[in-house]
Amino acid sequence: MSEQRTRALQPIGRVSHGRPRGPDGEKWQGRPAQIEIDPPWVEALEGIDEFSHIWIVWWIDGLDEPPASPRVRPERREEMPLVGLFATRSPHRPNPIGMTAVRLLEHDGPRLRVEGLDAYQDTPVLDIKPYLRRGDHIPEAEMPGWLEELWRLHDEEHALE
Repeated sequence: MSEQRTRALQPIGRVSHGRPRGPDGEKWQGRPAQIEIDPPWVEALEGIDEFSHIWIVWWIDGLDEPPASPRVRPERREEMPLVGLFATRSPHRPNPIGMTAVRLLEHDGPRLRVEGLDAYQDTPVLDIKPYLRRGDHIPEAEMPGWLEELWRLHDEEHALE
């Protein structure tokens, strides 16, 4: 039996300008966001601007309760099938950790300007990793039909706006 360890996570920065909470926060795609890195970690950003995309690992702020069920309907939509939590991007997770691949627009000292970050403003950032074209890109990746249907519904809803 493996020994379980508990480890405290410490943020390395925060989303200083990002997705607003509330209805306006639903339109985060394509919007710029800014991450402010804490002083002890600024040197760790050296060389990051040579990458066009980076991964942002963040704490899903405000959802510290464990999920109510191991199965969910994606986005709580009744037309979606009941699937296991780990088959979704639901924010209700056993460990509230989010991860998003974003376009790096600018690196200026402790600030990173990015596009495509779905974290809310003031969200703690836990880590940053470069997006690797060879290791992170999987052309043969497959997804279930319900996800394709969900994306089709999103496209229809955004066309109505």
